[in-house]
Parts: sequence; structure tokens; C-alpha cells
Amino acid sequence: MSEQRTSNPLRILAPVALVLFAIVLLVVVSSSGVDDDSTKGGGGAFTGQSAADGKKSTGKARPRRRRANYTVKSGDSLGSISEKTGVPIETLEQLNPEIDPQALDAGAKLKLR
Repeated sequence: MSEQRTSNPLRILAPVALVLFAIVLLVVVSSSGVDDDSTKGGGGAFTGQSAADGKKSTGKARPRRRRANYTVKSGDSLGSISEKTGVPIETLEQLNPEIDPQALDAGAKLKLR
């Protein structure tokens, strides 16, 4: 007795859908970990004065002003916040004695200076 297999389009469609899902998942995960301050309008690189200001640029770059606070995001740790803001972990702990470094709450405000 030989069984005759029917060609079911789902046999081909299922693996293709799985591969597409994996690709989409990788794209979403890789792009969600990026925190680009320049898209938020603050904390970006100093660009100098524009010609529309009516002032001549002296060519001297002013130091960037650091933000005073940081809002904790889901998945943040003191180490990742330190890397993003340039503030040492010890300074973060001294400025924010009420926080628990092991259990940061998303949405909490941390002092940076």
C-alpha cells in the first residue's frame, strides 16, 4: 500500500512565514535598543550657530550642557545609564540615594548633576 501525498501549499508557506517572522523580529529588537538623543531635540551634538542668527560663528565650540535628569526606561541598569549619560555609577548612586540599583523602576527620574 502506498500512500499518495498531496501537495499542500502550507508545507511550503509555513517555513517561509517562520523565516520572515525571524527577520522582522531581529529588525525590531536591534532597532529598539538604540537611544538616539538627537531625535528627541535635546542633548544632541553641538552644531554651532546658523547663518540665520545674524551672528558670525567664531569657530569655537561651546561645551555641551548636560541634562539634569534622566528618565529610567524599561531594561535600564545603572551601568547602561552611566554609559548613555557619561555620569559615573558612583555619582549616580550619590545623587540618588533613594534608588535601589538592583530594581530600577521604569519612569523614575534620576538626578545626573
